[in-house]
Parts: sequence; structure tokens; C-alpha cells
Amino acid sequence: MSSSCVSHHHQAVRPRHGGRLPLPSPRSAAASSFAPPAPRRRRAARAAAMSAEAAPGVAPAEEAGQRRAAVLAEMVEEAAVWCAVHGLVVGDRADPRSGTVPGVGLVHAPFSLLPARFPASFWKQACELAPIFNELVDRVSLDGEFLQAALSRTKQVDEFTARLLEIHEKMKAINKKEDIRLGLHRSDYMLDSETNSLLQIELNTISSSFPGLGSLVSELHRTLLNHYGKVLGLDSKRIPRNWAATQFAEALGKAWAEYNNDSAVVLMVVQPEERNMYDQYWLVSHLKESYGVTTIRKTLAQVEAEGQVLTDGTLVIDGRAVAVVYFRAGYAPADYPSEAEWRARLLMEQSSAIKCPSISYHLVGTKKIQQELAKPNVLERFLDNKEDIAKLRKSFAGLWSLDNEEIVKSAIEKPDLFVLKPQREGGGNNIYGHDLRDMLIKLQKEQGESLAAYILMQRIFPKASLTPLVRGGDCFEDLTISELGIYGAYLRNKDKVILNNQSGYLMRTKVSSSNEGGVAAGFAVLDSILLTDE
Repeated sequence: MSSSCVSHHHQAVRPRHGGRLPLPSPRSAAASSFAPPAPRRRRAARAAAMSAEAAPGVAPAEEAGQRRAAVLAEMVEEAAVWCAVHGLVVGDRADPRSGTVPGVGLVHAPFSLLPARFPASFWKQACELAPIFNELVDRVSLDGEFLQAALSRTKQVDEFTARLLEIHEKMKAINKKEDIRLGLHRSDYMLDSETNSLLQIELNTISSSFPGLGSLVSELHRTLLNHYGKVLGLDSKRIPRNWAATQFAEALGKAWAEYNNDSAVVLMVVQPEERNMYDQYWLVSHLKESYGVTTIRKTLAQVEAEGQVLTDGTLVIDGRAVAVVYFRAGYAPADYPSEAEWRARLLMEQSSAIKCPSISYHLVGTKKIQQELAKPNVLERFLDNKEDIAKLRKSFAGLWSLDNEEIVKSAIEKPDLFVLKPQREGGGNNIYGHDLRDMLIKLQKEQGESLAAYILMQRIFPKASLTPLVRGGDCFEDLTISELGIYGAYLRNKDKVILNNQSGYLMRTKVSSSNEGGVAAGFAVLDSILLTDE
């Protein structure tokens, strides 16, 4: 029989017990990339799915499957319409202007048709960790000696980290104090099936994306389950509310208020081409509507051309004082194609504007610092509460520097149990499998400082489930795994903590055969969670 969701099977992964929707039996399909089916095949699948009437002589089980397929097809269309009218959209890569001209070339963001099941106990654990990680980032950021020492070898072989450290060193030299500190973080986790534990993938301290669109996906799923939940046996009340967009806007608004200049603006630093601009515009909209705060968007190059710092430290862009600098760019080497961008970054850091993140908060989010914090007795340097320390440690996956010869030997022998990570943000940078083995052997032969450019991490093995994914209006089923990101907002002014919250979540789901996980990078779809008691 045909299904409204064409099935792609990449590898033999056993779907987890109690996966999403008990879909019609998938027909066999050759392995293919994470992409929709060909138009002719898609139309045939959809036409068959939309016919809820069973043909004469069709068995009851098959008839039920056809009805379910018809429901799915109906859901895909309703979901696509919902995305369009609620702003769950991204720029269309097929339109060259979609990343620069708002309102041109829009498509719905890629999404899962149904929420991912997630045990309530692990959800509670992840939420409880957010304020502890927020506090940890702040404490580590104040220890300039620790940051410089921990990254001293990395900067020898990683020019990008070296340039960030150079700015940090200049701020240390003039004893620059950030009295008002704002962090908008996201800590990413996966459920490891081998150990049945929640393990941290990474901690993002700069440009934590998708608070806007991520909030909308849980609303989309709630709407779909309100309509189809009885047929599917799923309860919309089990989807947790996701206020990430409004809570990030609240943190930005409160930081703006602490700066205490009613005519000042929030500066959002953006990439020259940004197909994910609508995720950002949700924050702009909430800031204006709820706090009366104006946001201006500028690239690093524009900041360099139009910005100046007055003698009192005020950052002025286009004649307007800036209260808060919110970075949605500046986290990758590609964001600094010339010296102008680096001058802009230094200019903003020298100013009295509140930086989200400051250079020190940015450095705390590097992979190397994550690995350093996982070492014995290092957390104790920054946190006093033993219970909090234990909670953090429980979430740490195995993390090692390449100085650890035993671990490197193990990784060469069993590369599938490890991930090799460079000091980079965004999807598409990690090294796996045979490539990991080859890279380690190469680095060993070189025996230079280049070992410090990477860390080794324990590979996490989440269970896979069969999931209907929607991209470009097409639905297709595949075995998938999911990654939960928990947002955190932190604001303090000197000794006073104004905000320290868990601020919503981001669920990303990807085909289980894909090693990378970024939605913006094209590897994953947006998702939400359905809490279970298991």
C-alpha cells in the first residue's frame, strides 16, 4: 500500500519501543539522502493516501492503514498552512534574495509532523540544570586567568580562538569590568540508550538560535493533536509549553532597562545573508510590543563602518546609543572575512553596552572549556553547592584532550565510540568513524601543537524511532534521533541576580544516519516533545 509519507531507510536501527505514531507499514525504498521524494512519486503517494475508501476486498488492517495514511496527508496540509499563517518560516534557498530581503522567498521551516516522546523524568532533569549552567558560565567568565591558561595551547593552532583570546587579553589589560552581564544560553542533550542517561552534547553561549521558531513548533504540534489526538492516541496536554521567544525577549528587555537610557536601542549583530531571519524577528517583535524597545540589525562590517565609542564608553551606531549588543553572528571564522569585522568586535567589547555574550562568556562556550570543566575538581573552583556540582557531573559525557594517549589509542581502535570535535560552532564540523581514525593517526604523526585544536568526546547512542518529517511541503518517513536543547537566560547587575531561568526548549530531530544536527545547516528538522511516564 502507499503512504502519504514516503519511507526512506538508511540503516538498520531498531525503532524504540513506543515510538511516535504507529504508521502504516512502510514500503521498501532504496537508501537516499535526507530529501523529499521525486514529484511524480510524491503525487502518487499523496493521491493514494487521500483516498480513505478501501478498495473492494481489502483486508481490515490494510483499510485501517489507509485511513491513517489519509489522516497523515490531511495533517501535512493543515500543518503547512499553520506554518504560513503563524510565521513558522525560513528563507528559501532556491531564492537568492531570501537571505537578505525580508518577506521574499519564504518556505515553512522543516518540521516533524508529530512530537517526539521524551521521558518526563529526563525533561525535569534537563530543566533543573539550566540555572546551574547559567551560574557556572558567569563564574567561569570572571576567571580570566583560567580562560587564558585553558585555551593557551588551542590558540597556537586555532587562529579563530587566538583572535578571540587577543580581544579578551586587551580587556584584561585595561581591567574592563562588565557590571551588567547577560547570557542567553542553550545546553544541548541526548538520551544515551547504552547508559539510560541524559548526556550533554555542548553548551552554547553565543547566538543560541531558534527560540522564535522553536516556540512555534510546540504550538503547531498542540494544534495538530487537538484536532487529531484522539485518532492517534496522543494527548496535546503532554506537550510542555515553550515560551523561549518571550523569555529571551524579556531578558533582553530587562537588560535594556538596567542600562537605563530610554533612547538607547538593542543592536542585533547578524550575518550578511540570513535565511533564519524570521526566528530573529520574533524576538524583535516581542521586544517592541512588550517593552517598547527598538532593535536595529547590523552586520559586523556595518558596525565597523557606522559605529563609534564615545569618551564615556557609549557605543553609538548611526547616531543611536546602544544599550545591548545581541550577537546572532560572530561565532564562526566565516563571520570575519576581513580585519573590519575583527575591529567591529573589539569596538563593541570596549564599549559600555551590555554584550550578549561578552568576550569572556563567548570563550566559556568553547569545546576546550567544556572539556576542562569535566576534569576532576575543576567545577569546585567555580561552584560551592555540592548538590549542583553532582547534577552537572551526572550530565557530562566523556570528554578528553588529545594528550590522553590511552583514549586516543582507544579511539583509533574503536572510532565509532567517539566524536572528534574542533573549536567550532554550528553544524557540520564534527568528525566521525573512519575519518576520525584517519585524522587521529595524522595528528599523531605530526606530533605538534595541532592536537590542541580538537577534543575527543564519548559518542552518544540515542534510540531511533520512525518519524514523519516534512520539508518543502513533502512528507517522508525515516528512522530518526533527537537532540534536546534547553534555553537559559541569566542577567545580573554587579551583585544582584535579576534573572536566572530555564527559558524554554528546542527539539531537533534528524535522520539517524546523519552525523550532524543543525537545522539551519540543513541536517535536521524542528520538533517538540511529548512527555511520557516511562
